Amino acid sequence: MPVHYKNLSNVPKTKEPQLGINFHAQTVVLNGNGVNYKTVSEKLNVLSLFSGCGGMDLGFEGGFSVHKNSVDSVHVHKKLQKNQVLLKKTRFKTVFANDILTDARNAWVNHFSRRGLYPEVFYTESIVDLVKLHNAGIEVFPKNVDIVTGGFPCQDFSLAGKRNGFNSHKNHKGELITKEKATEETRGKLYTWMKQVIEITKPKIFIAENVKGLVNLSNVKEIIQNDFSSANGNDYIVLEPRVLHAADYGVPQSRERVIFIGIRKSALKKAVLLELEKKKIIDKYDPYPPPTHAYTINNSLLKEPVQLKDIFELLDEPEITEDLSQRYYSKAKYMGAHCQGQTEVDLSGIGPTIRSEHHGNIEFRRLSQEHGGTKNQELKMGLKERRLTPRECALIQTFPPDYDFVINSNTGKKGSFLISPSQAYKVIGNAVPPLLAYHIARRIENLWDLYFKK
Repeated sequence: MPVHYKNLSNVPKTKEPQLGINFHAQTVVLNGNGVNYKTVSEKLNVLSLFSGCGGMDLGFEGGFSVHKNSVDSVHVHKKLQKNQVLLKKTRFKTVFANDILTDARNAWVNHFSRRGLYPEVFYTESIVDLVKLHNAGIEVFPKNVDIVTGGFPCQDFSLAGKRNGFNSHKNHKGELITKEKATEETRGKLYTWMKQVIEITKPKIFIAENVKGLVNLSNVKEIIQNDFSSANGNDYIVLEPRVLHAADYGVPQSRERVIFIGIRKSALKKAVLLELEKKKIIDKYDPYPPPTHAYTINNSLLKEPVQLKDIFELLDEPEITEDLSQRYYSKAKYMGAHCQGQTEVDLSGIGPTIRSEHHGNIEFRRLSQEHGGTKNQELKMGLKERRLTPRECALIQTFPPDYDFVINSNTGKKGSFLISPSQAYKVIGNAVPPLLAYHIARRIENLWDLYFKK
């Protein structure tokens, strides 16, 4: 039976994931004991790259809670308290995850261990080092991979960044580059290493995610699309990338992401391949999920966008909560409306894009009247000016209320964190909204038997 940990203090004290452990074999080593870890035949195995704290992984597995207004009843397994619903599980199972950020791994292990996954599933080596080890003859990646997912680093393509694109100023470990010339190992070229993992594992489908700004950078989108298509001797059809707005899928956030979907030609039924090669793919074969909410789309048949007041209704104020992710938050002072992050969120609308690099200037939950605050009723009740908490940011991203981000250190030292509030904001902002990933996963799951040969 899987071991369930309430928090990281109960997780066996293992070192960082060791590449000598072939977790994808029938047995892995956990705390010195052999633990049976067999792939369930009816499950579809997911290899997750650039996993962060697991937004894409959680979405692909399903079985997490969201506000009832975020989804249609067809996706609901059961109703929970406080207007929450539990989503149905999917056929997908995470068998490999990786990210170079220790805080992301700590958050991932803390949550996914409660879902029956072991810490050894998560590797903190960079994708470059993992591929090099594979090429040196070390068994790194699991066999029988059905799908590869990865939100390859987006900072070099983001409108909020320096937009260096392929010529990133950082390497694959996030370190500043001192050499004048960028190489294939820079942060901006890590998608090519994702392509190599695809060539190694030969999944039937891969999903790559990045910021919308990528499509506006010269011909970057076409270069990436063509590079992915060439994997395994041009054995992948990479569909026209599509920009999805998270609010169209029940995420209460202004967040747009470009999604690349690649499908292995040799695994497809011939009739399906012919349909996917057409310039316009009919709905029956389209792997991109149809919108469920009318935010950018004017359609009366769709649900109304989810409002912040709905998802915040289950929260107590930081002063009276026991939830560390709600209690601790950025205390950065108001700096004036001309600066980023100095606005007050609109409770009757969706939230702003949750940024990973906000440097404490995350948007305000409420401003004082002196600073232009509009929540007069709350202010009259004595509620003070403050910024969004990590928990509020996580709910805006559609992480479930039981996903811990601010975690105390188990050293016993007062004020010591395993994941600090500032790092919690970062890993939350870096993540793919789980609910957006869930809709992608459910659509692909529904098409799986239609697409592929038995």
